[in-house]
Amino acid sequence: MLELAGVMFAYGDRPVLRDVSLTVARGEIVGVVGQSGGGKSTLLRLCAGLLEPGGGSVRVAGVDPRHSARVALARRVAYLPQEHALGFPFTVAEVVLMGRYPHRGSLSLESSDDLRIAEEAMRRCDVAQLAGRRFHELSGGERRRALLAQAFCQAAELVLLDEPTASLDPAHALAVFAALEAARSERHAAIVVVTHDLNLAARFCERVLLVDGGGIAAQGAPRQLFASPAAARAFGVPLHVGELPAGGAFVVPA
Repeated sequence: MLELAGVMFAYGDRPVLRDVSLTVARGEIVGVVGQSGGGKSTLLRLCAGLLEPGGGSVRVAGVDPRHSARVALARRVAYLPQEHALGFPFTVAEVVLMGRYPHRGSLSLESSDDLRIAEEAMRRCDVAQLAGRRFHELSGGERRRALLAQAFCQAAELVLLDEPTASLDPAHALAVFAALEAARSERHAAIVVVTHDLNLAARFCERVLLVDGGGIAAQGAPRQLFASPAAARAFGVPLHVGELPAGGAFVVPA
C-alpha cells in the first residue's frame, strides 16, 4: 500500500532524512518512534504527498501521491497532523462529516450512509456527545478526538497519524489505538502512526520503525526493537520490555 525507496529530504541545507526505504502492507499497523526533532513528522508528510523528496520515490498503491488528484488521493489517504486549525466555527459533527467529502460529489448532500459512518466514528472517538458543540470551544484533547473521528470517517485505505494521543488521557489514548485496530481488522486499512507512547506502540503495533540519525535505525516486532541496543542509543537509556497479564507488552526505562 505504501512504499518509500531511497527517500532523501532536507530543509534548505539541513538534511533531515537520508536513504529511507520502507513498505507498509494493507492490514498492518506500523508505529514510528524516536526522539523529537528526528524527522518522524517529515516522514509522514512525505508519505502523504505534502512534501517533495529531494531524492528517491514515494508510492501509494503504486502512484506518486504528489501526482494524484487531491480528491482521488483523499479517498486513499487520511492524514492527521500534530496541529490543525479551522478558521470557521464548525460544529464537531460538521468537522467529522468533512471526512466524507472525497466520497461524494462537490454539490451533494450527506447521504444516510455518510451520516451513519460519521456517527460511528464519533462514537468510537467518544465525541458523539459533543456533536453540536463548536470546534473552537473544545479543549485540546476534545479537538484531537474530533479530528481523529474525521480521519476515521474518511474510511481511507492508508491512515497516517502524527501523535494522535497527544493531550489525551489514558482511557481516550487507549480508545484511539483500539479504533486503529478496528480499522485494520474491519477495513484492512494500512496504518502508520507516529507516537511517543511506547507502551501503546508495544501493545498494538505489529511492527515499529525507529527513526534516528536521519534514517531508520532499526525496525521489527515491538518487543525485540524496544529491547535492542539501537533503541537504547536513540532514546539515551536502555528500555525494559515486560509482559502484560492480559497479553501484550509494556516498556519502561531500565
